[in-house]
Amino acid sequence: MFSVGTIPGGTPQSPEPGAASASFPSLAPVSGRGEAEEEEDNEQEPAEIYLCALWTSGYLGIAYYDTSDSTIHFMPDAPDHESLKLLQRVLDEINPRSVVTSAKQDENMTRFLGKLASQEHREPKRPEIVFLPSVDFGLEISKQRLLAGNYSFIPDSMTTTEKILFLSSIIPFDCLLTVRALGGLLKFLGRRRIGVELEDYNVSVPILGFKKFVLTHLVSIDQDTYSVLQIFKSESHPSVYKVASGLKEGLSLFGILNRCHCKWGQKLLRLWFTRPTHDLGELNSRLDVIQFFLLPQNLDMAQMLHRLLGHIKNVPLILKRMKLSHTKVSDWQVLYKTVYSALGLRDACRSLPQSIQLFQDIAQEFSDDLYHIASLIGKVVDFEGSLAENRFTVLPNIDPEIDEKKRRLMGLPSFLTEVARKELENLDSRIPSCSVIYIPLIGFLLCIPRLPFMVEASDFEIEGLDFMFLSEEKLHYRSARTKELDALLGDLHCDIRDQETLLMYQLQCQVLARAAVLTRVLDLASRLDVLLALASAARDYGYSRPRYSPQLLGVRILNGRHPLMELCARTFVPNSAECGGDKGRIKVITGPNSSGKSIYLKQVGLITFMALVGSFVPAEEAEIGAVDAIFTRIHSCESISLGLSTFMTDLNQQVAKAVNNATKQSLVLIDEFGKGTNTVDGLALLAAVLRHWLALGPMCPHIFVATNFLSLVQLQLLPQGPLVQYLTMETCEDGDDLVFFYQVCEGIANASHASYTAAQAGLPGNLIARGKEVSDLIRSGKPIKPVKELLKEKQMENCQTLVDKFLKLDLEDPSLDLDIFMSQEVLPAATGIL
Repeated sequence: MFSVGTIPGGTPQSPEPGAASASFPSLAPVSGRGEAEEEEDNEQEPAEIYLCALWTSGYLGIAYYDTSDSTIHFMPDAPDHESLKLLQRVLDEINPRSVVTSAKQDENMTRFLGKLASQEHREPKRPEIVFLPSVDFGLEISKQRLLAGNYSFIPDSMTTTEKILFLSSIIPFDCLLTVRALGGLLKFLGRRRIGVELEDYNVSVPILGFKKFVLTHLVSIDQDTYSVLQIFKSESHPSVYKVASGLKEGLSLFGILNRCHCKWGQKLLRLWFTRPTHDLGELNSRLDVIQFFLLPQNLDMAQMLHRLLGHIKNVPLILKRMKLSHTKVSDWQVLYKTVYSALGLRDACRSLPQSIQLFQDIAQEFSDDLYHIASLIGKVVDFEGSLAENRFTVLPNIDPEIDEKKRRLMGLPSFLTEVARKELENLDSRIPSCSVIYIPLIGFLLCIPRLPFMVEASDFEIEGLDFMFLSEEKLHYRSARTKELDALLGDLHCDIRDQETLLMYQLQCQVLARAAVLTRVLDLASRLDVLLALASAARDYGYSRPRYSPQLLGVRILNGRHPLMELCARTFVPNSAECGGDKGRIKVITGPNSSGKSIYLKQVGLITFMALVGSFVPAEEAEIGAVDAIFTRIHSCESISLGLSTFMTDLNQQVAKAVNNATKQSLVLIDEFGKGTNTVDGLALLAAVLRHWLALGPMCPHIFVATNFLSLVQLQLLPQGPLVQYLTMETCEDGDDLVFFYQVCEGIANASHASYTAAQAGLPGNLIARGKEVSDLIRSGKPIKPVKELLKEKQMENCQTLVDKFLKLDLEDPSLDLDIFMSQEVLPAATGIL
């Protein structure tokens, strides 16, 4: 609203419109708008995944919709056993909010979904099960639904035939189950209106692309393994202001390796962690990039690329808003920065060795469409004006009609001042001042102050003026001149907005038509961000490149280190590990408590895991064979809080998973098996499990077992042979002291040294001495008798308690019943004394 007041002899007060710059916008943030605020505007909404699954005749078809990037992912028809292990694996990985399927299902699928829905304590939370009529999954109707979809990534200029050919190049229409799953998913999205619940029904659910989702070459790792190896570790945020907002990553492998500069890089790194692979081509391509950036001469290039990656923002969210015409002012500036940063990445990668596939992909696939998008945004959008008015505005010389209307609008203050002077001349002399204002959608009005004699509504009437309203002690009227201004100038403000909105829509269409290159930018930039982060960690922590050998049956690690423990300890002793072939597939590790057995097991698991992610590892050398799974049953402090019965049940389930699912290429880590149960039972179970695997011969998994059951060796419960190798943690007795070297060597521990460990933990000496005495009695088969001194002290305490009861007895109390007193108080106490 423009408001110009005139007081006789005074100077008009008018706003100063900001001058729009015609120069090319800078990458620096526009003043008045902080980077943190900009990040908040573009913060990614909580991602939700909706999955559709069909299982028929031993084959599985899967498709799911991810709201974080408005993309549909599909998995081509894949064989799956009646137990639906593949489906369970997919559910564990993507954690969908809803699982959609046909109401007419196979018995195995019905049983599986029933079990899934009944898991009340499942973590993460169990998904919603949605049944749709089987007609919604018909093959022909699903094809028609796919072909008739409104997809922003398909140019409007395409004919129907071209659209069919284009979609056929993306979607495997020969995979009938997948097509039916896609059709059912589209039906569900349209019915639920995911993301567009509050929009008009002519607005469809945004779909920005189709992507193939495969599980080939992935290594199986369950959630227990992620927890006990501290690959991920969530903990409450220390800030009291953020306690209710969620968790933060604690000391974990992901936490120390996550040095990504963009959110999508962090998301991709987490995805790699949840999907480790033994695809040698993919792993070596990742390692090639890390090794390149570890060269000293490439450090400056890595830092420059990291700075550019910091400007890569949430493009899918912006494209989604464009599709719904909900684009924010800051979106244009963020998109502009993203595109120009992508061009900077392309130019930098063109100067790097094209023998590295990632550099070649960025150099080639960051096409001139990016420059076209940046040029359009830079030449059309007035960033300063848009932020000042909090709406989309265009630069001068884009549309002559808009420029003319803006010129007239900016000239209004001085013009309205002159009109106000002429109006004042015709008003009552008692009126000291007036102003002419412009209000969008209402028009031009004459504004005068309310005078003391203007009390009733009838006092507002002024000859020649039409009274409109009273606001803030000012009366607003229409006069002949303001009506002429309405007819002459019209609603300039709304006209300008409408025309600029039309230009914004045209610009959005240009950007959406090139959405494919923006999606590819995000994929490749996030990949580069992850590999730069892994290179930075490898440089700081002294990691080395692992090697992969399909012929190697197991893992071979030279002087490996625990990546987390070495950051917490003053000194760390490296240890080597080798299993498979003639080195034995089962390693039985004995040694005192606190000697480093658990750390050694976790170290082997973490190094193997890092190699399967494509990261450098904390070892001088590491060679990894074709590992297809990692199973762990390692004592975890977090699990103890579940209660002993639940704790033991969970541990037994972990071992059961390994026994039932481990193959000759699996790595199995077992620690403290049998702890918390009867010693004989625990020992028997451990021996039975190991003998089961030994009976498999060359099909035996690669197993590392740490145990305090020395009887396993002393009683020769395991058969002798090349498959078993005994290791121990090296120690040295120095008088009454026990020195830990934390070094693995061949051999068998001759004692558990539990008393020394207990003393180191701070237990009183008399308790430790009593423990030794009881242990000797058990070994010699003699009965265990109470300590006489302790027994005598207890008898004296009981006597004193009984005497106190007699002294407090009031014999004159009429309610006293001596029979009850003797039976309930005296006799039980006397039994304890005798």
